[in-house]
Amino acid sequence: MQIHTLSAYETTAQSFFAKLAEWDADLVLDVRLKNTNQLAGFTKRDDLAFFVEKIQHADYAHDVLFSPATTVLERYLRGSMSWEDFFATYHREMVQRDAVAQFFEKYGAYRSVAIVGTATQKRRSHVEILQQMIEDAEAGVPDTSLEQVTARDEAAEAERAAAKEAARHHRKSA
Repeated sequence: MQIHTLSAYETTAQSFFAKLAEWDADLVLDVRLKNTNQLAGFTKRDDLAFFVEKIQHADYAHDVLFSPATTVLERYLRGSMSWEDFFATYHREMVQRDAVAQFFEKYGAYRSVAIVGTATQKRRSHVEILQQMIEDAEAGVPDTSLEQVTARDEAAEAERAAAKEAARHHRKSA
């Protein structure tokens, strides 16, 4: 199973659905607490369910089992909780809910799952923690740590920077 994360914010419909197509996603799992207000745009729950089926021919599920508690999310969004504290609290919630085992029970038959969250350029999302927890469980790794997620993020950032530099170098030499 491939697990991908995708933000419902700061994206266009074209970019959003291009990623789903690239990943050949057969499930879009929306784990946002609030996905019905007008700010959600084309990713509003009912609209997204319709578009996912019609454009990607995939299943859509909204499952708040994987969402952080409202109070925790609000503290993180307001800036009164650091990413590190949010990570620890959300991780603990998922362990207490036995969320990873339930993920595999509910969605284990899918090949390519795109988990929709709320990351922005300034804010990270719980979906990256969830992704790492699922991938770790699938690989038989006993637990996900903040260090693992941070290392993965740093490696991805270094990869993006190297690709950007290579493209810049290619343009100069052309």
